Amino acid sequence: MSASDHLIPVVVSNVVEVNPIIKRFEFKHVNGDELPAFSGGAHIVVEMLDDGTKRKNPYSLMSSPFERDQYAISVRRDDTGRGGSKFMHEQVRPGMQMKISAPVNLFSLDLRARKHLMIAGGIGITPFIAQMTQADKLGVPFELHYAARSVSQAAYMDSLADRFGDHVSCYCDDQGESVDLEVLLSNQPLGTHVYVCGPKGMIERVVETASSLGWPAAHVHFEHFLAPPVGEPFEVHLAKAGIDITVGAEQSLLEAVEASGTPINCMCRGGACGQCETVVVACDGDIMHNDHWLDEEQRAAKQRIMPCVSRFRGKRLELDL
Repeated sequence: MSASDHLIPVVVSNVVEVNPIIKRFEFKHVNGDELPAFSGGAHIVVEMLDDGTKRKNPYSLMSSPFERDQYAISVRRDDTGRGGSKFMHEQVRPGMQMKISAPVNLFSLDLRARKHLMIAGGIGITPFIAQMTQADKLGVPFELHYAARSVSQAAYMDSLADRFGDHVSCYCDDQGESVDLEVLLSNQPLGTHVYVCGPKGMIERVVETASSLGWPAAHVHFEHFLAPPVGEPFEVHLAKAGIDITVGAEQSLLEAVEASGTPINCMCRGGACGQCETVVVACDGDIMHNDHWLDEEQRAAKQRIMPCVSRFRGKRLELDL
């Protein structure tokens, strides 16, 4: 069972162009009902019906966890991706009816922490907006360090600085500014938890720096924004269902399985949570894993696959589905 199995009918209440590459979308329940409660760091899955193709993409909620009359997300346009962000930017208008999942949180604040240190890169700022609202309301110590490529791409940087003042530090590459991670992580009180969301390289640097400075692994939290990659179409046999399916060039294996009506668990849809891990019955070819869940030994064994982000090239792939 997956969060996206029971979708909520919503109407697009507002669309705001934040900058040339980012738009904010706001949703209300079609009946005016309250939407499900969530905590900072949660995401929803947005269903997109794009000219015969059904896509389900996860996006972090950035609206206040204390206001349930609407949800808000931000979407960064990617013209080289599978088309989901282009659909959102080009097709979604106020008044349009869509479906979303209930919130799922794989990146929540650890409320046992004595302080929350948040590090964001680019569109990775979105989960922190809700987290900061939550932390501010609860009166718990927090600070945000937000890096962007340029001032023009730094979505919400000014408004966050206005709302949260000294809790926010900003850095723009085009201004020659950068975060000194070693200094930042070396000068935190005991009991601090660090949270990072943004480009893969930033996440790796924060995790490696924290580890080298002796931070407990349980105090280091990160969330990857990983979209399923495009690629060549491929065929898969689902052993339990007894059917063959075709995965399209701009379709994920998970989406193809769902389209066949075959049950499959999933949650993050980005190769991070492990919910859709599936046994490989037979593999004559190469699996492009692309996930953050399996280790190198498991990948080499070709006995497990994460259908949300993995692709295949070869003669035969058979799954225990």
